[in-house]
Amino acid sequence: MMLGQNKNYLDMIPDLGFGSMLSDGFVFRQNFQIRSYEVGSDQAVTIETLMNLLQETSINHLKAIGVWGGGSGLTREMCKIKNLIWVMSKLQVAVDRYPIWDDVIQIDTWKGAYGKIGICSNWTICDAKTSEILLTASCIWLMMNEETRRLSKFPDEVRSELDKHLTNVTLPVVARKWSPRDEMSIVDHVRNGIMPRWSDLDMNQHVNNVKYIGWILESVPHSIVENYELASLTLEYHQECKMESVVQSHTYVMVSNNGKIGDYDLVDCKHALQLETGGSEIMRGWSIWRPKQYGNRLGLE
Repeated sequence: MMLGQNKNYLDMIPDLGFGSMLSDGFVFRQNFQIRSYEVGSDQAVTIETLMNLLQETSINHLKAIGVWGGGSGLTREMCKIKNLIWVMSKLQVAVDRYPIWDDVIQIDTWKGAYGKIGICSNWTICDAKTSEILLTASCIWLMMNEETRRLSKFPDEVRSELDKHLTNVTLPVVARKWSPRDEMSIVDHVRNGIMPRWSDLDMNQHVNNVKYIGWILESVPHSIVENYELASLTLEYHQECKMESVVQSHTYVMVSNNGKIGDYDLVDCKHALQLETGGSEIMRGWSIWRPKQYGNRLGLE
């Protein structure tokens, strides 16, 4: 009886293989099943897990088109020239609905050109069974010389190997700015003493971009995390964080009603990661939070 049930269950799961290119030649598609260790207390997948899956498909995309050379997205020509790496400049994520434990999601990713020194990665996450769009995201990657720490133009060899795989269809990365009036209506929440761990490093020996998101969320007030979920996130990366760095995480909550958040449909926050020594800014960001959607769905309310 149990064996039969397991077989039927496995038959219902979409293909969870290594993914493949779609017929247009630009989009790479891969399915993932949400594991029990990738969700929070409400069984909804964490934003860090989703970001890790986006990075995974981005690298697998390079493998599928035959240009991956190693590390976190280095191409073959980048490895030959040496000292060239990708650094994330901006990231924008919008979540319509979070998948939950045991859901199967379908991730599509494609890349577009971004001036002479970068590319734009794009993703959509859908429910693999219903095709409902759950998330859209895009980010800008710039090329940097690892030794000089300066941005680098694309060498002709790298441009040549990537050009035929880039499309003009990209999702927008919109810059956000806050006015002085906004700064008058915020409450600052700080988390001090954040230090990178060895496990935070990626294959290129740099702090993984997703770790920065976790650090930002460290300073979000518990009243927001417990009652709201992240609906959108915009990040701007300004400089690297080194292993010996000590970081401060700031969350500035837009408030009214004498400094209280209250029962609002949406909560706006501004974020900053800064070095504790000198106050140099590593990253800034903006987020919008909405009431959690999963109580009724899971029978928790």
